[in-house]
Amino acid sequence: MGANVLVAEDDVKQAEIIGHYLVREGHVARIVHDGRTALEEIRRRPPDLLVLDVMMPGVDGLDICRVLRAEPAHASLPVLMLTARTTEEDLLLAFDLGADEYVTKPYSPRELMARIRNLLRRVERLAEAEAEQSSRSPAGTAGEAYGVLTAGAIEVNRRRHTVTVDGRPVVCTAGEFDLLAAMAAEPGQVFTRRQLLAVSRGTNAYITERTVDVHVLNLRKKIEADPSSPVHLQTVYKVGYKLNDRTPSDTSLPADLPSESR
Repeated sequence: MGANVLVAEDDVKQAEIIGHYLVREGHVARIVHDGRTALEEIRRRPPDLLVLDVMMPGVDGLDICRVLRAEPAHASLPVLMLTARTTEEDLLLAFDLGADEYVTKPYSPRELMARIRNLLRRVERLAEAEAEQSSRSPAGTAGEAYGVLTAGAIEVNRRRHTVTVDGRPVVCTAGEFDLLAAMAAEPGQVFTRRQLLAVSRGTNAYITERTVDVHVLNLRKKIEADPSSPVHLQTVYKVGYKLNDRTPSDTSLPADLPSESR
């Protein structure tokens, strides 16, 4: 079954080309040419995926991404950004604002469709995992304990694609969720940036190890009481990152690793 994809691109010809390729692959393509209309369409009928040009009149793509990530209803909407900006700083800014994929212009339609397929596969895998976990639930239960990962005070529910810290809901982008879920599956385990890069990169060759650091910084802003002194998502000096497998109340217990630099 095809996806409902919203294309926000002010270049009419480029938008038509993207729409053509989407329809050819069995998707529904809705096209808008300015930022304000894009936001209206998303709120009126949320798409399965947003293809978002950075440079648009009215409200640009970066501002749209910033607005969406602040709205719980759209915070996890997969966003693929299109831009002529190619510096590492531009890339990191896009991910900092919550982009899940990043394609630089000029691009080939085949490359763009490969990135779109990658994002949609991630959504499909999540849905399949939810269905599988539900089917394995014991009779008479809703399977709430299935697909739930716990690392200290953090709970990651892969079925519902939700995160809580001490019971407080935390909204994550797709990339942040993938990173957190990978670490929550092995709490206390140290992950190198290269390992986490493999989790978050997909097919995007533009994503670097610095992108992992951006995801970590953004996650700390969301899950830590004091991001400058993280308790949950910790840095292991010269190695990488780990999720603390103890709650803050357990900090009096002996540490399993040497002291860490944050």
